[in-house]
Amino acid sequence: MNRTLSFFLILIFLFSGSLFAQIVKIDTLTKWKKSFRSGFNMNQATFSSNWKAGGVNSIGLTAFLNYKANYKGDHNSWDNEFDFQYGMINNQGLGYRKTLDRIFIDTKYGHALNKKWDMAVSANLLSQFATGYKYLKSKAGLDSLVTLSDFFAPAFITSAIGFEYHPVNYFKLRLSPLAPRLTVVNNVRRFINTDNPTPYGLSPARTARMDWLAFQMLAEFDKDIFKNVNLKWRYIMFANYQQLSLDQLYHRLDLNLTAKIGRFFNFNFGTILLYDHNQDNNVQVSQAFSIGMLYTFQNFAEKK
Repeated sequence: MNRTLSFFLILIFLFSGSLFAQIVKIDTLTKWKKSFRSGFNMNQATFSSNWKAGGVNSIGLTAFLNYKANYKGDHNSWDNEFDFQYGMINNQGLGYRKTLDRIFIDTKYGHALNKKWDMAVSANLLSQFATGYKYLKSKAGLDSLVTLSDFFAPAFITSAIGFEYHPVNYFKLRLSPLAPRLTVVNNVRRFINTDNPTPYGLSPARTARMDWLAFQMLAEFDKDIFKNVNLKWRYIMFANYQQLSLDQLYHRLDLNLTAKIGRFFNFNFGTILLYDHNQDNNVQVSQAFSIGMLYTFQNFAEKK
């Protein structure tokens, strides 16, 4: 594992491995609402050499960290979010393989037009921590790797000007008719093959592409739907005005369901649906399920 990934996993372990609780410390003197959530889930299986039922020794883990710091004044607001996830599994004889990987950073300044609408200026980053591979096996039974992605390959950096609708505290809809997006692919030549000559829409001579005239929609839901059960989803749609057609729209839905089991444990289910014609002509799907430990902290009480 690279150093960036190792640091992230150590940070997750320190928070979720030593502090297993839900802490609410209400601060009525500040206009900042802050919340922190981290979880560390692990599964392991070991078999003796004479285990007749069969099986493969394995160890797997998933970790996540989410931090929000939102300021709310009389007319102005500033919302910030850091959302990191990573998962991997090590099967004996196959080595480490990634199961989950996400970096999402978002910041937004809003100026209130009324109670439910803001004029908004925002920027966000979407990328990943580690290298992603496609695992192939030849007719001779030999394994080979095809490199598909890596840290900042790709990375999507989007700035946006528009409006945000927030009818309730757990839902927001951001509409940005002007949303230029920079696509960065570090060393794009690694991902070129006969099936994909222009990975992520970039030619071999380029490392970045700018879509100046574009539209972005971002919708987010984050609520405890039952006691100790949190549902969070984020949907992003991106459209380049110069390539405006249904099959060239970018769609991404991240959904995560977390349920606390007693004081120390949590159940976590996550799925990602992605359609990007610069990556694949079909919808991509990722799903992960885990049971582990959860730590949360916030300085405000949830509105019922």
